[in-house]
Amino acid sequence: MEHLEQIRQLNAILLAEMPEYQPEARKFSQDAASQRRLLRSLMNVRPPMPLKREFLAMQDDLLSAERDNKGVVNGSALPAVNGHPRIAVWKGDITRLKADAIVDAGNSALLGCFCPCHGCIDNAIHSAAGLQLRDECNQIMQAQGHPEPNGRAKLTKGYNLPARFVLHTVGPIVQGRVTSRDREELAFCYRSCLELAAEHGLESVAFCCISTGEFHFPNQQAAEIAVETVTGFLKQDISIKKVIFNVLKDIDETIYRRILNANCAVAASP
Repeated sequence: MEHLEQIRQLNAILLAEMPEYQPEARKFSQDAASQRRLLRSLMNVRPPMPLKREFLAMQDDLLSAERDNKGVVNGSALPAVNGHPRIAVWKGDITRLKADAIVDAGNSALLGCFCPCHGCIDNAIHSAAGLQLRDECNQIMQAQGHPEPNGRAKLTKGYNLPARFVLHTVGPIVQGRVTSRDREELAFCYRSCLELAAEHGLESVAFCCISTGEFHFPNQQAAEIAVETVTGFLKQDISIKKVIFNVLKDIDETIYRRILNANCAVAASP
């Protein structure tokens, strides 16, 4: 099946499930890029409900091909930061990383981002993984019976991602000045993810910059908490072989490398 025809068939299935979006769908051009944007939009807004086998087969075929075309990056092979043999910093798309688990920073509903084609990490991960991820998250949340508290972690499969699993966590939303509770909850996010990873025998974990961006945690302070929490955990745990700090911006890469280098210098001083 041709690429464009595959996308059109997936759109047709979703629009049959959600006919209320048909008027908006007609506004999209018929070229491949526009129809692919429509598909991502429809996947983003689709609520959890039974998934048709026909749709899943075509969706998985499309997403796996896109994953391979983007290029998979082997997280375990990334060079370690000097003085930190189990820590790496990598700037790029976290949905390209092959690791035992990548971390998704979501909201308390833990169902992914419902805003069509939004630029957040939550949207990117769910869009690349496929609709099975939202379905599994929904099963977890239905069983839990209440919103996800800040600082906890849940584990799901990675589906069409290169990563085997996804660790889901909810970080604090900063309103005004950063409080001690904000700092504690962010540290709990990192610690909870690492504890859950170790519990399941996972050896490589890639963290996004939790609570920065949409949740307004200042980048420098967030990175300091992340590095302090991760390095402290790794001193006590030998099961996790590689932790990757994944960033998208040059400034964040600079911040992480500066903190890690300073951390190493302090540790090496007599």
